Amino acid sequence: MVFNRLIQGDNFRDNRGGLNFFNTFDMSEIIRLYEIAPSDTKTVRGWQGHKVEKKWFYCNSGSFIVNLIEVDNFESPSKSIMPERFFLKAEKPSILAISGGYATAFKAIEADSKLLVFSNFSLEASKEDDFRFALDTWSAKW
Repeated sequence: MVFNRLIQGDNFRDNRGGLNFFNTFDMSEIIRLYEIAPSDTKTVRGWQGHKVEKKWFYCNSGSFIVNLIEVDNFESPSKSIMPERFFLKAEKPSILAISGGYATAFKAIEADSKLLVFSNFSLEASKEDDFRFALDTWSAKW
């Protein structure tokens, strides 16, 4: 099932501070998470793909551009596929849900940006379903 979509969050603020929340985000499939904190706003991380593993991206600081490619053939992908582009911003909480069969590439737009990545695979299982492609495999807007 392809489910690339943005899960919209919301926020609440009062005199005590702020709260971002995702009341419709079903986390039952998630078994691990990690945080990516790029050292600059020039470096693009990617392309990395998975045939089966699902990922969820949440920008909890700063902002990111995320490009997605639906990979037609993991051994010899077509270079003419156009990426789908998403913007994730901490000030506008949303989670990008990505199904298996896709490759991602992303970069921070602001200094000190942080991206939380949730996965439905263990690290060992993820390594068995990991495909890396050269950055120039597909043309993306940054």
